[in-house]
Amino acid sequence: MKEVAGLDPSLVYRPEADPGAGKDKDGFRNYASGPLLDRVFATYKLMHTHQTVDFVRRKHAQFGGFSYKKMTVMEAVSMLDELVDESDPDVDFPNSFHAFQTAEGIRKAHPDKDWFHLVGLLHDLGKVLALFGEPQWAVVGDTFPVGCRPQASVVFCDSTFQDNPDLRDPRYSTELGMYQPHCGLDKVLMSWGHDEYMYQMMKFNQFSLPSEVGVGRVGPGRPAAQGSVSVRAWGCCCCPQAFYMIRFHSFYPWHTGGDYRQLCSQQDLAMLPWVQEFKYGHPRGGAGVAQGDKAASPS
Repeated sequence: MKEVAGLDPSLVYRPEADPGAGKDKDGFRNYASGPLLDRVFATYKLMHTHQTVDFVRRKHAQFGGFSYKKMTVMEAVSMLDELVDESDPDVDFPNSFHAFQTAEGIRKAHPDKDWFHLVGLLHDLGKVLALFGEPQWAVVGDTFPVGCRPQASVVFCDSTFQDNPDLRDPRYSTELGMYQPHCGLDKVLMSWGHDEYMYQMMKFNQFSLPSEVGVGRVGPGRPAAQGSVSVRAWGCCCCPQAFYMIRFHSFYPWHTGGDYRQLCSQQDLAMLPWVQEFKYGHPRGGAGVAQGDKAASPS
């Protein structure tokens, strides 16, 4: 595995660390220039060519039984020592570091929400798929709905979808495609990757956490959206926030780009502030990262 030289990696897990020191906040997620751009573009070109309705349905059938391997959370985190995300323009270090970095960033911002810290640690564990033979374009990167025309804020939207056969299929090539207006994201087929795999695995294993939804609030310091919040559609008895964060943290065209609102239900809009709050606590970059012990991991 490629090692990235630098300081003690435990520094980036600590709340007082600034992983983006020396880099303007607008310099992250730069898909126009940078030393990793060729690698990133190649990954998205493959993704946007091959992520189709048929492909995603086949992956759900292939992995839906969750019978490949049984492991603990920490075993899965350790496996990510071997993975560098080829879709990320900001980092060139193993994803295991990023798991702790994210959990610690969230702990700093929300010290009273231990469930949220856990989501930060878990959010990228689905990337172990890349270590079991899946190509990175089917594991990493920003996600988007298949079965409808990609919207403008999808990364490299204008230059990477030309060879996707779904865009030549009238069922899938309009703004709504195969969906009804405001059908809800629980009825949308997302591109296949680590987010969707981890979300489906959590549902399969009946993952549950205490819910943060209270009267009149749906997010940190934000007023509630109109409409009720149902958790039954998500296959969990509590904490829909965690499921939304896991499934949609890479859905940047939605939570950051403002696109795909035509597919959203009231529940999706109610949960959006929580997904955005995850994004704010989700560190970018990794100055000073090297291989080494993870000081934030349980002893």
